[in-house]
Amino acid sequence: MNPKKVLEIISGGESSSVEFKRKSTTPKKLAKEIVAIANTSGGYLFVGVDDNGKIYGIASEKAESDIVMTACKFHIEPPIEGEIHIINLYDKDILLLVIKESTVKPHKLILDTDSKKPEYKVYIRLGEKSVEASREMTRLMRQTTEDKPLKLSIGEKEKRLFSYLEKNDRVTVKDFARLVNISDRRAERLMIRLVRAGALSIHNDSHHDYFTLK
Repeated sequence: MNPKKVLEIISGGESSSVEFKRKSTTPKKLAKEIVAIANTSGGYLFVGVDDNGKIYGIASEKAESDIVMTACKFHIEPPIEGEIHIINLYDKDILLLVIKESTVKPHKLILDTDSKKPEYKVYIRLGEKSVEASREMTRLMRQTTEDKPLKLSIGEKEKRLFSYLEKNDRVTVKDFARLVNISDRRAERLMIRLVRAGALSIHNDSHHDYFTLK
């Protein structure tokens, strides 16, 4: 990637697809950001750039590259293959990791790489933050990746949901469950199917997921 394009991206600031790190901390902390970007729409991770976009540079190309590769290979399940570029800006080297939107979502952060039964967390980007994905969002990512044939029938419950949304801006899983008197889990499954079918959109406001008509 040429320096002019890199400067254009940096000048746009952090976003759902761009993350700045003044310096690498640990592979695990970097892995969280990489997971979130890959699970959303892909993007760029910069090392050697402050949160405000100021170029600080990196001290060691090899050391920073090793930390990033360790994050991608050993702290993420399934591992991510990002493209590492070393770019010179204003006589300072920065590291750029290009992260493609994943086709095998959801990627998970491995919380303890030394455990025989490690625990995982799934992250997505919400604006310039990496936040833990809800159960609904994780299920949607998994089902979309599996891409199984979807048979959708519009019954009384779905009709009542659409009627509710014509009068209200949004609806949550709990709202829908109460509306049609079903369990939260069943309401979640029905709403995820409607998202996959293109009838609903799912959103996250950092507190919970909500759904709107598409």
